Amino acid sequence: MMYSSFDAFLKTGTQVLAKGPIAMIMVEDNVEVATTLRHHQQAGFAAVLAFMPEDFELPRDLEESVTRITYDVTTEGAVAKAVNRINDAAIGKWLYYCYNAEYLFYPFCETRSVGEMLAFHSEERRGSMLTYVVDLYADDLHTNPDAVSLDHAHLDRSGYYALARKDPVTGHPRERQLDFFGGLRWRYEEHVPAARRKIDRIALFKAAPKLRLRDDHTFNDQEYNTFACPWHHNITAAIASFRTAKALKRNPGSTFDIQTFKWHNSAPFEWHSRQLLDLGLMEPGQWF
Repeated sequence: MMYSSFDAFLKTGTQVLAKGPIAMIMVEDNVEVATTLRHHQQAGFAAVLAFMPEDFELPRDLEESVTRITYDVTTEGAVAKAVNRINDAAIGKWLYYCYNAEYLFYPFCETRSVGEMLAFHSEERRGSMLTYVVDLYADDLHTNPDAVSLDHAHLDRSGYYALARKDPVTGHPRERQLDFFGGLRWRYEEHVPAARRKIDRIALFKAAPKLRLRDDHTFNDQEYNTFACPWHHNITAAIASFRTAKALKRNPGSTFDIQTFKWHNSAPFEWHSRQLLDLGLMEPGQWF
């Protein structure tokens, strides 16, 4: 189903929000849109919403199975605004958001649905889940000048770290909150604004009244920004993302400085949760 505007969807199409979890895919360009949508359908989301320009085309099966909403996600604050409006229309449902050419992985995702994982997470009295955005990049930028290749994707196997997240008022570290760094945003930080260098994102969360996503991928409810509950570690997930690689190769200020993204800590991406678990880029918590 296609809606000509966000307002049209909220007026006549909100029946698709009746059952969760719900995925919101923010389409910035025409790269790997179909694979992104199919990946999240296969993960078990009850509904997949695609926020995308009107002139982009989708295969027929996706036109029939995805809820398409005409929307420009590239304007300032557009993503947070879209997420917040869906939050208000789907109170109590689990929501997820990402961009095109980004792929959600979570522990045991090959055999368990995202709904099963979130049901367990809810039983642990959690309303949000931390995800790490793990940069992917093509191994050969001459063959793939946009840095995107599903068949030859690589990732950094080390170079990730965390710093205490300080309260801007008190200056004290916030409880169970950290800022995470690594990947291409760390290796090429001179080309990335400081406010965009973090790789943590609360991409999975339960919609709640007055909850607001902010432009830095955190929420106005501080408990939603925590990586674990007070008594033990919780599940975390990862989003394998070509987004940073694409941006670095498209930006005139960085593209000519980068002949390859590969370095001694690069490894082929195996498209399997076990690799991300082994690298410590997500963890199962108490879910086995």
